[in-house]
Amino acid sequence: METTRHFTATTYIVNNGATALHQHERLGIRLPPGGHVDRDELPHETATRETLEETGLEPTLSSPTTAVTGPNSRGIPEPNHLMLHDINTHPDGSVGHQHIDHLYYASVPSRQVDPAPEEAPAESWSWYTPEQLRDAASLSEDVVDLGLEAIDRIEQDQVWFSQRTDTD
Repeated sequence: METTRHFTATTYIVNNGATALHQHERLGIRLPPGGHVDRDELPHETATRETLEETGLEPTLSSPTTAVTGPNSRGIPEPNHLMLHDINTHPDGSVGHQHIDHLYYASVPSRQVDPAPEEAPAESWSWYTPEQLRDAASLSEDVVDLGLEAIDRIEQDQVWFSQRTDTD
């Protein structure tokens, strides 16, 4: 049986030491913003678009750009992680559908969530500090671990940027 694969992008957004997760209506779990990569998009563009649509917040990705040299080549922002998710597994163990997820971390300018009308309402979003992530029994282990890593990464980036601008 053939496995169908789709490219997706997910973004853990961080503001003031917390990350935002929403209650995914269909899956019944809390997740960061994300979705399918459109045919005319690159994964980092999807990460930005999905975050803006789902939260109304403009993300600044914390991703290095690949330093590529060569004719007709340029680097693009790298995901913090690449993950393969089995979406549809059959009783015989075969997988019918998978997502190849490009996972990014980003800072956002505020915690004021204002989603597009067709998206989950603002009330479905909650901000989680590291302590709240660790204490939330309803969150999956990977969501907790990645949320903690995102907060740490964004805070490190902000310290580095602050130190750099103080010395310039």
